[in-house]
Amino acid sequence: MLQLQGTYTALITPMKNDMSVDYDGFRQLIEFQLNAGVDGIVPLGTTGENPTLEHDEEDRLIAIAVESARGQVPVIVGTGSNSTKYAVFYTQRAKNLGADAALVVTPYYNKPNDSGIIAHFSAVAAVGLPVIVYNIASRTGRNINAALMKQLAAIPGIIGVKEASGDVNQMGDIIAQTDLTVLSGDDALTLPLIALGGAGVVSVLSNVVPHKIAELTRAGLSGDFVRARHLHYELLPLVRAAFIETNPVPIKAMMTAAGLPAGSVRLPLGPLTPEHESMIRDIVHKLT
Repeated sequence: MLQLQGTYTALITPMKNDMSVDYDGFRQLIEFQLNAGVDGIVPLGTTGENPTLEHDEEDRLIAIAVESARGQVPVIVGTGSNSTKYAVFYTQRAKNLGADAALVVTPYYNKPNDSGIIAHFSAVAAVGLPVIVYNIASRTGRNINAALMKQLAAIPGIIGVKEASGDVNQMGDIIAQTDLTVLSGDDALTLPLIALGGAGVVSVLSNVVPHKIAELTRAGLSGDFVRARHLHYELLPLVRAAFIETNPVPIKAMMTAAGLPAGSVRLPLGPLTPEHESMIRDIVHKLT
């Protein structure tokens, strides 16, 4: 069974000026991540703008990620949908293309009841690719609490959770009550989660400073909380800037300011306000 620990970068999808996918830029970003020492990459998540990607674009991005990772680190592909049928299809596709695991978000908008959530994740896990549950009520409208997560943990093939509830008490309960690998889905809570026994982070900020996030995570996991705390506070201005508007709008602006392939975001996401863009440029130039 796949063992997860450390820093997993929720990759952006770089775009060209005509808003087509910049596949060469995507390859460059993966090399940048590997050279920085991250523990895995996560394409096709929310940060990767998966709602606006075409199926053929997704196919190619997964194939590039698997090829570029070259077995050095796991490739965890976002395969969630609010349709169980499509979530199963996307997960099977990721498996066929060589992914190591699937990141599956709680079905959004439908707001399924507990029995529906259990049936949904059971169907996805039956594909045979290790599944990480992505719990983010702020985007889905449905929180998976510790009691329900405990039931999901009993489903064969579900190995972990990306916890983005923002509730540290819930995170602690999931760690205490299940054997799931618990990864933070919020860069600001990486250190607190590790202190509670969590295994690391699926990070947005590591798109721009992967070496720093990897160092923070390693320090925390090794028990060096003095160093981890120093890095936490050093990075806090970047963390706040990365979420000043809807993700991935700010992180793409940060990457552009840092000279990395990023481009703009596809509609319905829009560009940063001029004030926020200026602020982000100043922060990035000071801290990268």
